[in-house]
Amino acid sequence: MGYENIVFPKDSKFLVTGSAGFIGSNLVEAILNLGYKVRGLDDFSTGKRENVEELIDNPNYEFIEGTILDQDISNAACKDIDFVLHQAAWGSVPRSIEMPLVYEEINIKGTLNMMESARKNGVKKFVYASSSSVYGDEPNLPKKEGVEGNVLSPYALTKKVNEEYGRLYSSLYGLDTYGLRYFNVFGRRQNPDGAYAAVIPKFIKQLLNDEKPTINGDGRQSRDFTYIENVIEANLKACNASSEAAGQAYNIAYGGREYLIDIYGELCKALGKNIEPNFGPERKGDIKHSNADISKVKEMLGYSPEWSFERGIVSAIGWYKETIGTREV
Repeated sequence: MGYENIVFPKDSKFLVTGSAGFIGSNLVEAILNLGYKVRGLDDFSTGKRENVEELIDNPNYEFIEGTILDQDISNAACKDIDFVLHQAAWGSVPRSIEMPLVYEEINIKGTLNMMESARKNGVKKFVYASSSSVYGDEPNLPKKEGVEGNVLSPYALTKKVNEEYGRLYSSLYGLDTYGLRYFNVFGRRQNPDGAYAAVIPKFIKQLLNDEKPTINGDGRQSRDFTYIENVIEANLKACNASSEAAGQAYNIAYGGREYLIDIYGELCKALGKNIEPNFGPERKGDIKHSNADISKVKEMLGYSPEWSFERGIVSAIGWYKETIGTREV
């Protein structure tokens, strides 16, 4: 169960791209805590320097400031690396609708650069972040790999293309690739600020500051919210997976379903607040309901998520209460 007992060869070295971001910095921290060497790569276009500074004193951590769009940098980052955990990307469905060319460049070209560098450097496993957004307008629940609809945003399209390149790099070049379709990840270090911030940290910060949050739509949209610890487990178990499981994409979630309006009520209760939210228009490109079938990843990667939404939200609230006011989050 979990990832604490996963064992790699003693001299294993990991590369985490997007290592100054929410998911990337948590992966770096977890791998360092397991006693392995980690190299981080980030250009701070969305990541935060303090996420690197918190960990940089660890003698097993090496950090490269640079972009995945530079082939020389991606080649240098992959040198002497066993496992690549590729998290670097620009997120946000609404922002991708406004900036499709940027998303094409970073999320597709950047990922292809990293796959090619991993191939040239003899990397053993290439694990990359995909997204539940690839399911698009497929209406059925739970979402099951192999049953996808039409994508609804440039962001979703970039992730779909990443998966196709992952399949090709496994079949054509023998690079073991594993795509992880994240479902609404939340937890410590997730940025609560800005127009494109994820909903849980944004609500928590606004409520702690006695501000009135805005819910897009009627609040009856549902999501399979997935705590960061489950995502760390999935990445590390993919690094330990068999080659037979390579070249495919997997749902990474807890397998639950929470309604946004209910989550808001729970947050108010947990924080001792009684603030009525505003309701705004639905966001273009958003999926109404999301819930994952995780049977494939359990079977193929041995994934066994321990952190339910209820357990995760208690941990997340505790982190934000402790952090807000003590540093900029």
